Amino acid sequence: MKNFLVVDDSALMRKVICDIIQSNNRYHVEDFARDGQDAYDLLKEKTYDVVVLDINMPRMTGLELLEALKRDNIKVKVVVASTLTVDGGKETMQALELGALDFVTKPGNFIEAKGEQFHDALLRVIDAAVMINVSRPVPKVLQQKKMATTAVTTRGKKTSSTRNHIIALACSTGGPKSLQSVLPKLPANLDAPILLVQHMPVGFTATLAARLDELSSVKVKEAEDGETINNGVVYIAPGGKHLICEYDGSVHRIKLTDDPPRDALRPCANIMYESLVNCRYQEVICVVLTGMGSDGTKGITRLSQDKEVYVISQDESTSVVYGMPKAIAQAGLSNEVVPLETVADSITKYVGVY
Repeated sequence: MKNFLVVDDSALMRKVICDIIQSNNRYHVEDFARDGQDAYDLLKEKTYDVVVLDINMPRMTGLELLEALKRDNIKVKVVVASTLTVDGGKETMQALELGALDFVTKPGNFIEAKGEQFHDALLRVIDAAVMINVSRPVPKVLQQKKMATTAVTTRGKKTSSTRNHIIALACSTGGPKSLQSVLPKLPANLDAPILLVQHMPVGFTATLAARLDELSSVKVKEAEDGETINNGVVYIAPGGKHLICEYDGSVHRIKLTDDPPRDALRPCANIMYESLVNCRYQEVICVVLTGMGSDGTKGITRLSQDKEVYVISQDESTSVVYGMPKAIAQAGLSNEVVPLETVADSITKYVGVY
């Protein structure tokens, strides 16, 4: 039986969250707290398998609680329940940087809170959190942007500077923080664009892109429908949209679609990888980082039947959840299995710079 602590200043929301958690007979809500201070007092005395944490609360906010836990080296797995606002997006990113493992969008009204969408989303992130080993090393966050003049002059494994290629990266649980250990290490003159699918709901990918852009020498942005794909730019699939690469006869462009979710995912990495079958890039460098499930495996398998691919997957010891990269490795698709801290080096050595 897994024991939970639910932290929310709304009695109604606490009841809804508790009911959802306990709909799984393997889960039990041991305690609840009305604010961060009550939760902090409990966490000093007791241990829980997972904490479900609200952000905006009186006395001590969720962010202040995470700061206190980090300061006092109290290790606990935290899932954030965040409202869908601009400020909520920024606060959620801060929570992930402070050690929260994942988040779910908290509905703004009781009817939505009692709905199937919130029920399923909360259980998904909880299931992932239960699997996580908090003793694994947590990737360090780079606190300041690298100079735009940063450049790499070695091509590593590349033998021809005339090859054109694209990087397609996929991640899920643990991804937002892990990306901060990859993208800021890439040089501004990287000789390829990057398409990126990070499983996130609507309203949060713009904040993620802005934060990563602040830290990185490469340009990082939320992808826009119809825009041209350029080297040295990272295009993040917006939450709630599938990202597709299209060739219009002269240039490659981003296409965003509202097609139905695949395997309950939108964006879906498999759809991104499959779209690259028809692109004019000579080679696709596929990168798969931490995440629950196996999204990306079918797409890369299909892509490899028609395109030259090179696959870099994260290793188990540095993955928050060794699901997506494990599926890639077990399928025999990985050319390199590397720790998180060397993913950027592997990308740069293989792709080169311009």
